[in-house]
Amino acid sequence: MSTPQPQFEIKQRKKGPWVASAVVLVVAVAGTIAYVNHRANAAVQFSDTLKVHYEPAMAGEQKLIEYVSQHIAPDYGIKLEAVGLQDPAQADAAVANGTYAGTIYQHQWWLKQVVDANGFQLTSTEPVFQWSFGLYSDRYTNIKDVPDGATFIVPNDGANQGQALWLLQRAGLIGLDKQVEPRVAKLRDIADNPHHYVFKEIDLLSMPRVLDSVDVAIGYTSQFDAGKVPRSKGILFPPAPRTFASQLVIGTKYLDDPRIIKLQKAFADPRVKQYLETTGDPLVKGVLTPVSSS
Repeated sequence: MSTPQPQFEIKQRKKGPWVASAVVLVVAVAGTIAYVNHRANAAVQFSDTLKVHYEPAMAGEQKLIEYVSQHIAPDYGIKLEAVGLQDPAQADAAVANGTYAGTIYQHQWWLKQVVDANGFQLTSTEPVFQWSFGLYSDRYTNIKDVPDGATFIVPNDGANQGQALWLLQRAGLIGLDKQVEPRVAKLRDIADNPHHYVFKEIDLLSMPRVLDSVDVAIGYTSQFDAGKVPRSKGILFPPAPRTFASQLVIGTKYLDDPRIIKLQKAFADPRVKQYLETTGDPLVKGVLTPVSSS
């Protein structure tokens, strides 16, 4: 596997949420907060079977955890249990309080918005894989055929909207405000739109359902797969930048736990990269790829 990034740790709580997406971030759920507080007051002792969270809409993540559990984790004296939970705030709360040993569902920019909104103490420890992320169209087979004035839909959450807009800028289709970090850019930061594209926001899970009503949608291959959209509808997939790699995220207070250290070693094992490069599993091949070098 490529050399890991430095640990990315956030502990302080911000005054306001970084993104206001009621669909994907549940900030003030009384039951969740009570549960988190209860767990925070209880001592956590991990067993040799560690629960690792994945995003249920990303079936390849489950397959990867199961592969690591079967072929790699035993060499480090641990077992893994793949656990799917849709709500990202609840999943990260469960990692922060030790209910889950870790999660692989998010890149560092998504982690930042979740932590900023909720104040969880989480640390990203290991880049694990890249998600295939690009442009889909039901009307055109090549980005060069998309006309001026076409309607694009982009993710409505801050982290993935930035990824989509940065992709368009790298492809030379738009220009972003040079004073804005492109990885966290928003629609208002588009400074140059030579093709007069019309941009609309929608949550990622809804994109497959509305693809036939727009010209272009930008999102993850796994979610279009889940929506039964053929991969032949993909029209532009530039190499994924390392900054948007999946991270193995751990509760900060558990980083020195011997079993958590073994978990990190298991996901850093070179066999993870080999599996991503060679697997024929359709839920993984073309969906999850090895971490890029840049």
